[in-house]
Amino acid sequence: MTFGQRIVDLAARLAQWSETSDGLTCTYLTPPHRAVAAELKKWMHDAGMSADIDAVGNVVGRYRSDNPSARTLILGSHYDTVRNAGHYDGRLGILTALVAVEHLHQSGRKLPFNVDVIAFSEEEGVRFSTPYIGSSAMAGQFDTSVLDRSDGEGHRLGDVMRAAGFDPKLIPTLARRPQDLIGYLEVHIEQGPVLLHEDFPVGIVTSIAGSVRQRVSIAGTAGHAGTVPMALRHDAAAAAAEIVLYVERRCAAAPTLVGTVGELRVPGGAINVIPGHCELTIDIRAGDDQTRDAAASDVLAEIKRVAERRGVKVETKEVSRSNNVSCSPRIQRLLAAAIARAGIGVRPLPSGAGHDAMQFKGITELGMLFVRCGNGGISHSPLETVAAADADLAARILLDTIANYEQSA
Repeated sequence: MTFGQRIVDLAARLAQWSETSDGLTCTYLTPPHRAVAAELKKWMHDAGMSADIDAVGNVVGRYRSDNPSARTLILGSHYDTVRNAGHYDGRLGILTALVAVEHLHQSGRKLPFNVDVIAFSEEEGVRFSTPYIGSSAMAGQFDTSVLDRSDGEGHRLGDVMRAAGFDPKLIPTLARRPQDLIGYLEVHIEQGPVLLHEDFPVGIVTSIAGSVRQRVSIAGTAGHAGTVPMALRHDAAAAAAEIVLYVERRCAAAPTLVGTVGELRVPGGAINVIPGHCELTIDIRAGDDQTRDAAASDVLAEIKRVAERRGVKVETKEVSRSNNVSCSPRIQRLLAAAIARAGIGVRPLPSGAGHDAMQFKGITELGMLFVRCGNGGISHSPLETVAAADADLAARILLDTIANYEQSA
């Protein structure tokens, strides 16, 4: 059986539901998002699983063991997307798990543990500036304060959930108990160029970088572009420009350290008006928490200096913080053995991107398998690609790992 082309075809079918007509955008609890959830639930049923949609929109399928006291292995990733996304970020992991369980079902093979395929409802943090809604609830890490956050149109998260038929009071009941789990395993595109450049179709994730994210609001003084002398201006956008360039300089100063200003806006701006207000976001990550936190502290100090020098007021708000997470050495060994049996080389590598797997730190052992990106390693873009042959190999490695999972426990 060829898994790869089926995964690619299913990803294309999910991409038909989008908030935009000229690209794929599927953010939390929008109509396209709910349509994708309904389709995934149907596919899980067809693949031999019981399936339901829980109180935060996770689609949870279970391939049940014949052992009534069996524990559970979770195979998961997310189905929401960034704006103008590719087909595979998050969804590759869901669909790889789906076709693997479908194969077990069609083969009549049961395992000594339950397999839960979980399509997490929200990981990207796009609509409400709060990532990991789905996986944090499942891991018992959900922060109820985020229910008061609003999207760009002023809709509160809690209200949006209720309008979708979900009861936020039930969120605590979604938490999995550590004693019920034997592990968490996630397949994901690499979202970078390392595997592609080194000609490895898959790689084993050793650790997942945490991040610190800030929202910055700058209040200057609006004025006529032709009448206010340069030395008397309090230009909010010019202050933002200094901050952007400092983030770039500071985060180029250490290995594994990266910093990104992903949003930059001048609300109400006009070509002939000195910007009186500017908003931006800052995302800082590194291979270790100490390096990241030192950079984040330096950036905040520089923001204060820029504000004083330019005579503007700046407000900063930390919207999320997640620490680095190490992957289970045992799961890394299991994946390495399955890759070796597939006849290819083993490539360990860290993940600079955050993933749902991080939420399960301390809940159960966790591991990740990366799959090579095409197009130079581009992700979070319509140019994101995965070869059917690589998806096929990832599904076979996942099946092999599952088959040998409990024997090595």
